[in-house]
Amino acid sequence: MNRFSIKQLIYLLTITLAGVIFSVIFHFPLVIGFLPGYLVIVHLANRNNQSFKQIVQISIRGVYKTRIVILILFLVSFLLPSWYLSGTIDQMVKIALYLINPHYFYVLTFVAAMVFSMLLGTTVGTLSAIGIPILGTAVVLNLSTAVVAGALVSGAFVGDRTSPFSSANQLLAHTLELPVKKQWNAMFLTTIIAVVLSMLFYGVFDFFSTEKMIHTISFEWGELTFLKFIPPIILLVLVLFRLSIIYAFISSVLSAAIISLVDGGTVSEVGSAFWKGIEGLGGGFLHMYELLLFLALAGAYNGLLEELNVIQPYLDKWLQRSTSLTGDTLKTFSATLLISVIAANQTLPIILTGRSFLPHWKNHYGEEELARVMGDTTMLFPGMVPWSVLAIMCSTIVGVPILEYLPYALFLWVLPLITLMVSLFKHVKKSNKAAAAE
Repeated sequence: MNRFSIKQLIYLLTITLAGVIFSVIFHFPLVIGFLPGYLVIVHLANRNNQSFKQIVQISIRGVYKTRIVILILFLVSFLLPSWYLSGTIDQMVKIALYLINPHYFYVLTFVAAMVFSMLLGTTVGTLSAIGIPILGTAVVLNLSTAVVAGALVSGAFVGDRTSPFSSANQLLAHTLELPVKKQWNAMFLTTIIAVVLSMLFYGVFDFFSTEKMIHTISFEWGELTFLKFIPPIILLVLVLFRLSIIYAFISSVLSAAIISLVDGGTVSEVGSAFWKGIEGLGGGFLHMYELLLFLALAGAYNGLLEELNVIQPYLDKWLQRSTSLTGDTLKTFSATLLISVIAANQTLPIILTGRSFLPHWKNHYGEEELARVMGDTTMLFPGMVPWSVLAIMCSTIVGVPILEYLPYALFLWVLPLITLMVSLFKHVKKSNKAAAAE
């Protein structure tokens, strides 16, 4: 097999990224924008002595590697509608609004969004569930909607990045060939630091809010029913007992569907919600199938990139110049930021950065270190790029322009700085040990 020339590589990446940008600008499905790039790599592979039969086999193996993530995303499309119909989300929202004391509104908004996102595993779902009622309450209390939106988005990204129920978290783990538990351990230190800093940050705003406010949320604990807590409890228990995340999602969705039927819902209503989703909340297969197709195509594309060794030789040359954890962290940081800016989505940066950098990091530092760096950069950059699909969705849901709330979304932009400092600290510590040994 001949190695891809640098001209072929530049041509491939240009067509791929141009197609993705075209999709974002003209609101076409990503799978359509990504297709030209896949066709180009198929053509170049064929020119480099690969038969079409071999290309199809490699593509199928690439799709097979992403099968778990595709199945999880498929089930996630049913999770929010089922929890909504069963009354679970409504009950959780009532509790969240009741527990948010106006005197600590900003901090508790961040905490509520963080808890919801850890349970739901999605930024968009969390903001959809609690964003509008919390922002409405903030307007009544005459608080800054930009700061509240920043707190909401920060909290929502905690779970999107960290929760085992998050499709992005699962995608990163599978891309890096790392168990979710080990990935969690790798991210734990920087997560705790960022969460504590965020709480202190929003606490300062609460401290300087001089207006005296009264609690306006009416709520009775007697309104709650244990039955509606069953779906999230099942999800949590099965995951804690280390059963397959697939079975956990299926069990939670089925229990929520049964509860909605017991409460008077009809099979047609449940089926319609699973198909179309819930207006204003999301979910549903119709809102997910394009992403599933994109993931499958991206898996085929990356299978060809890997097995044909398209990028790795040139990437290895670039990485050979780095001799430290700090240097490689900065290179990973730069590469993933560039991909996020151009690709304008969360999925592609995770797949491209992860598969391209994994061999080098695996040999020098281990997959866990790469999981930390990517968890603190790749998972968050799409939330900061104004033209990113995820950032646009967040801004649309909270009703505040991204450039207004971004300065207050501390969790998003402090984590990349923290992970750079952690890498620097580990590098200095290792150097001191080496010097002492000599």
